[in-house]
Amino acid sequence: MPVDVPDKEVQAIYDLALEVARKAGVLIREAFVKEKSVETKDSEADLVTETDQAVEKFVHDMIKAKYPDHKFIGEETFAETGQKCELTDEPTWIIDPIDGTTNFVHRVQEVSFSLGVTINKKPVIGIVYAPVKEEMFTARLGQGAFCNDQRLKANSITELKKSLGIVEGGSARDPAVVQDKITNIHSILKNCHGFRAYGSCAINLCHVAAGRGDFYVEYGVHIWDFIAGVLIAQEAGASVCDPEGGELSLLRRRLLCACTPELIVQIPPILTHLDMGSD
Repeated sequence: MPVDVPDKEVQAIYDLALEVARKAGVLIREAFVKEKSVETKDSEADLVTETDQAVEKFVHDMIKAKYPDHKFIGEETFAETGQKCELTDEPTWIIDPIDGTTNFVHRVQEVSFSLGVTINKKPVIGIVYAPVKEEMFTARLGQGAFCNDQRLKANSITELKKSLGIVEGGSARDPAVVQDKITNIHSILKNCHGFRAYGSCAINLCHVAAGRGDFYVEYGVHIWDFIAGVLIAQEAGASVCDPEGGELSLLRRRLLCACTPELIVQIPPILTHLDMGSD
């Protein structure tokens, strides 16, 4: 049954989310230049550091102190337990403590803290904070998207051949998955101006929102990687969908985002589609 959350309460949740993001950003920025203890998860390229874990615990405790009844989905919690995500109608905080951990390990500045809040299974708040670059991307449902309080507007490109894409290799190292992703990169290169890879799903979506790229596609991402960035992109005027062209599923591990509806429909036919499972 849908949950009714008054606008005043959503505002209070948003205010706390901003505070949480800023404090998480301090922890990330302080650790960025230090030596790191690095472990692996699903592959040798799927990295986690003590900072990922410390930031998630700090954020979890801060949220639960104010909203003990709210649901919480965090990347490191779910990686540790291996459990499936359960997205309910209740207010749910969805956290990636460090999106772009490989960048973080190698001191590449494209590192972000991602926080999305869903109510009735829909994102209503999205915050992506890139603390090393001091860029705070924010959105509330129906109220626009901003970077450091400046309103964002996605580009108006409608032709694939005139676009710039964003695509990632990802952390999966299964040979068949790697080959399909290489095939997609070749196809994208043949059909547009080129592509960029920034190493953070959340930041990639914010780049589309900010007009720093025209589309972004990735297979193998998780809800905590994209939930905040999806809302920010949509509130900046971009479109999102499943890479095969259907409605985006928040728990299916893939997404496509493009700056215009005209552009987004031109991308699925050039891709080899991968099924990476669900969260």
